[in-house]
Amino acid sequence: MKVVKIFLGLFFFLLTAGLVLGGAGFYWAAQEINKPGAFDKPVEIIIAPGSSITGIAEQLSYIGAVEHPLLFRLAGRYTGQASRLKAGEYELPAHASIRELLNLFESGKTVQRKVTLREGLTNHEIRMALAEKGDLKQVEAPMNAEGIYLPETYSYTREESTADILKRMEQAMDQVFAELWDSRAADLPLKNKVEVLTLASIVEKETGQKEERARVAGVFINRLNRGMPLQSDPTVIYALNLGEHQNEGQGPLGRRLLKKDLAFDSPYNTYVYSGLPPGPIANPGRASIEAVLNPERHEFLYFVADGTGGHVFAATLEEHNRNVAKWRAIRANGGD
Repeated sequence: MKVVKIFLGLFFFLLTAGLVLGGAGFYWAAQEINKPGAFDKPVEIIIAPGSSITGIAEQLSYIGAVEHPLLFRLAGRYTGQASRLKAGEYELPAHASIRELLNLFESGKTVQRKVTLREGLTNHEIRMALAEKGDLKQVEAPMNAEGIYLPETYSYTREESTADILKRMEQAMDQVFAELWDSRAADLPLKNKVEVLTLASIVEKETGQKEERARVAGVFINRLNRGMPLQSDPTVIYALNLGEHQNEGQGPLGRRLLKKDLAFDSPYNTYVYSGLPPGPIANPGRASIEAVLNPERHEFLYFVADGTGGHVFAATLEEHNRNVAKWRAIRANGGD
């Protein structure tokens, strides 16, 4: 009986000690999980796709963001967050606790690095725009043909380069074109991707009005069907500078287009040569590609600026000449 009492006493002692130690350990862990981190300034970290909580804990320990990586792992598993941590680039706030880090990785609130490349930029202008992004790795990479880069807003991480953005732009254009090509109108005088992007780039440069794109595209389709030269001013500008626009407040040529420019001998000059130019004159956006593949059906063959940012359209040369005269009067009176 005495032995039983001894064993029972020892058992209850160990149980009590275990509970006390467990409680103390739990209290310590709770304190440590909520304790401010030691690093005194924001730290950037990239969590790779597929990273386990063990791998993340080791990353955090290596940069000094957590003192006890095992505790980070245990806390993540205890809260159930271990399986919900998202990949991406994060900025860890100074003195962030383990709890705050787990919440941040679960939220997926990554660093937002973005570059917006607007519709109608030439390759040269895209290259210049990317060069201005100081947090994007600058890599000397030759650009492919004009017109194959989809203008859009692209997010990136500090590990990515200008070459990565260009590759994504090209892949995005392939995807958009494949999607739109299948829903194109019948009987278009456009045989392939290059021809579509070429005409879309002209439409992009001719009008910034969303509601006009399909109508402008219809004018050029009508001209192509009749064998008429497109007579597009932006093609002459491209012929003169091959897309290397300076855009220093004086337009892409640094001056107005002159009448003598219309006779400049270049296959891109659609006043001199009928049909499409040999390739795009800029990088068109999705809306202009859609407009070319599904143009407005009408009888218009001409258009000219109306002085309000849009255009006025005409089916006959006589009507067009009257519209041109009105435009010249507007410009003579100080219109843009």
